[in-house]
Amino acid sequence: MAKTTVMGAGSWGTAFAVVLADAGNDVHIWGRRAELCEGINTQHRNLDYLPDIELPETIQATSDAAEALADADVVVLAVPSQQLRANLTDWGKHIPDHAVMVSLMKGVELGTHKRMSEVIAELTGAGPERIAVVSGPNLAKEIALREPAASVVACENEAVALHLQKLCHTAS
Repeated sequence: MAKTTVMGAGSWGTAFAVVLADAGNDVHIWGRRAELCEGINTQHRNLDYLPDIELPETIQATSDAAEALADADVVVLAVPSQQLRANLTDWGKHIPDHAVMVSLMKGVELGTHKRMSEVIAELTGAGPERIAVVSGPNLAKEIALREPAASVVACENEAVALHLQKLCHTAS
């Protein structure tokens, strides 16, 4: 079981945390606000973004980035794309050297026109074998409701992509 950390407790980050937890992973999620994290931990709901969805009890939320990232094997980045640079500048020192980083973000960075994977590489120094992108025609609420879906995991290292695919695969 891999320790997976989702950095971003919005609707898409929370939905992806559900997928990871349903697949049997040790899931931690970071949110900016302590009260949101408290609701995830005690009520098993993200009251701000997916209030009608019951979350797996195994998801552990924190507003402390260092705590969330400690010993993470996989770090899923699910923050607004225009906030990635500022967030990674703060978080970079806490991301374990072995961790694979997965981008759920769409779009390019304004000003630099860099893809999110390029921003991740620039700020963390990680090689392409440690950076992956998940993309597909998915809506957060449908994913959180466990409706059938398919996504693409893209990474220059095929073994890493296959490993990430297995971490996300559920029976339903």
